[in-house]
Order: sequence, then structure tokens, then C-alpha cells
Amino acid sequence: MKYYILAGEASGDLHGANLIKALKHVDADADIRFWGGDLMQNAGGTLVKHYKERAFMGFTEVLMNLRKIFKLIAFCKSDIADFKPDVVIFIDNSGFNLRIAKWAKAKGFKTNYYISPQVWASRASRVAAIKRDIDKMFVILPFVKPFYKTYDYDVEFVGHPLIDAIANRPQINPKTFRETYKLNNKPIIALLPGSRKQEITKMLSVMLSVIHEFPKYQFVIAGAPSQDYEFYQSFIKQTEVKFIANKTYDLLSVSYAALVTSGTATLETALFKVPQVVCYKGSAISYHIAKRIITLKFISLVNLVMDKEVVTELIQNDFNKKRLKTELAHILNNDNRNTMFAEYYELEQKLGGKGASEKTATLIYKALKT
Repeated sequence: MKYYILAGEASGDLHGANLIKALKHVDADADIRFWGGDLMQNAGGTLVKHYKERAFMGFTEVLMNLRKIFKLIAFCKSDIADFKPDVVIFIDNSGFNLRIAKWAKAKGFKTNYYISPQVWASRASRVAAIKRDIDKMFVILPFVKPFYKTYDYDVEFVGHPLIDAIANRPQINPKTFRETYKLNNKPIIALLPGSRKQEITKMLSVMLSVIHEFPKYQFVIAGAPSQDYEFYQSFIKQTEVKFIANKTYDLLSVSYAALVTSGTATLETALFKVPQVVCYKGSAISYHIAKRIITLKFISLVNLVMDKEVVTELIQNDFNKKRLKTELAHILNNDNRNTMFAEYYELEQKLGGKGASEKTATLIYKALKT
């Protein structure tokens, strides 16, 4: 079978890579062409465009790059038409993917979506387009299935692929890890400022501002694979801060606590059982637009899945040095940590256990065979 996969940003690359491996397992003749990143490329198949070429964040950033986005959409349609896949598989990244899906469905291609667009958070009006343009939806968060049910759209809950990604990762020796990156013996506080330049610019300086308030801890920045060290350098003024690129899972496996930009990383941090403070700050325009269209009580996936505040969220003006210092001190307290650990274990149970990628690949392949 021929598969065309469209993924964007680092998390989509991770889940896309695991899906490619699973597709190759269930279909020995799988011919895969994709938009994604290094992880997907390592898993096999032909890389068409890297997600770095379309990493636009927020309303204003998208508007500034509309011409480039429309050129990419036109190229994508042409490439799919030339490849003639048996199915087009979309992974998250709704702004781009839903445009392609409308065209692909009209052209007679089978369309599957793995990891639903966040229509449950905002713009639920998009559900009508999803029902029209997507033959089958595979969702990874438990509350998304009943959400779609209210719109009379039956979707498959397959569990969360992060559980597999974390469980199957290569194990490291903590002592060797510290020696390799010249870390001291203090407990580690990981800083995860996001993967896009706009995010890092907004987040990292504030995260770094509390370092001198916690001298008993080693602070380490998790560098994203999409950014070079030179970009981070302009924010790092403290010589005691360490920087480790493209080793976020290894870093989380040895961390005592973390400051995390809202996104998939909040769930990853929870699954590593690391107490965290969730942070988010966007441009003023983007934030005020988002505030008017997003209907959720929380922004972090941890709190959304649990439907209560498990981790503190510092959003926009609340994300400042004073609040960050207070909340970080809070999660360093043993009693508070133990409470969070218990919530994390419950969270993992709600996410549905192992095998998400395999379940999804099997369902896709079986549907193509019938």
C-alpha cells in the first residue's frame, strides 16, 4: 500500500515516526512518503518537506507568512496527486491539514486523521468539515471521543502514543549522563521553553530569571531539535546553566522538577513522573484572540485529561518571576510532590495503556484491504 503522511512540528514528527514503524510492521510492502522531521526520516520512507519550513506560531505569525503557506499547500496537492497514495494520513496541524483534506477527499483519496485537531478547545465549527472530509479519525485523548459523539461522528480512541514512546526509549545511566554533559550532583530542574523561536523568545528569559533563587539545584535547558544552540545563547547569561540539545527524554528521566511550556511536553513530563509548573505566554494580539475563542478551563493536557488542576498553569501576565518562584518552590516540597505523583499515575491509566501506534496502523491497513 502507498501512504502519504502529513505531520507538523516536533510532537507530530515523534508520533509520525512511531506510526511509520507500525505501518511497516503490519504492511511489509508499505511505500511511505511524508512531510515531517528527522525522526520520521529515520523510521523510513521519503521526506518531502521538513516541518521546520512551516513552523509558524500564533495568529500574527501565520498572517505574516501567508504567501509561503499557500505555496506549500499548492506544492503538497501536486505531490499527492503525483504519488497517488492509497490513503492520506493527517497528524494534528489542523490549519494546514484540513485544507489539504478538503482537496484530497474531493479528488477521491481516502483520508484518515491520527491525533485530532483541537476542535474540542476552539472552533468547534470545524467538526462539520472534518465529518465531510475525513473518512476515519483516530483520537489519543479519552475526552475527545465523547466530544465528537455529541456531533454524531464516531471516532476511534486508540490510547496515547507517548506511553509507548516513553516506555520503549533506550534507557540511560544517570551517572554517565551527568558525566557526559558535565552536570554537578545537585537535583536537576529541567527548563522546556518550547520548540519554536517565538515560544522560546517569550518563555526562556522568565524561566532563567529564577535560577539564583534556587542555588541548591542544577538548571538545564532542553534544546529543541528544530533550533541551533546559537539561538539559545542570546538568552543565557548565567554560567551555571547547562544546555542539552535533542535529549529531552533523557533529561526528564533524571530531573527532579521542570518548568514546561504548554503543549505536548506537559504530558511527556507527567509520564516521566516529574513535578512541573506549566507556563505560557504569547504575543498580546494572539493571546487576546485566543482568549475569545478558546472555551476550555485549562491549557495543559495534564489538567484537561484529569478535568481538574493537577499542575499549576501560569498564563500570560501570571507568567512572571515572582509567581514562577512561588510555584517552583511549591513543587519542590515533598508533600506537594507526593500528591502530584498520585495524580500522575491516575493520568496514565486514563490515557488507555500501550499500543496506540500499532492499533492505529492495524485499523488503517485493514480498512484499505477491505
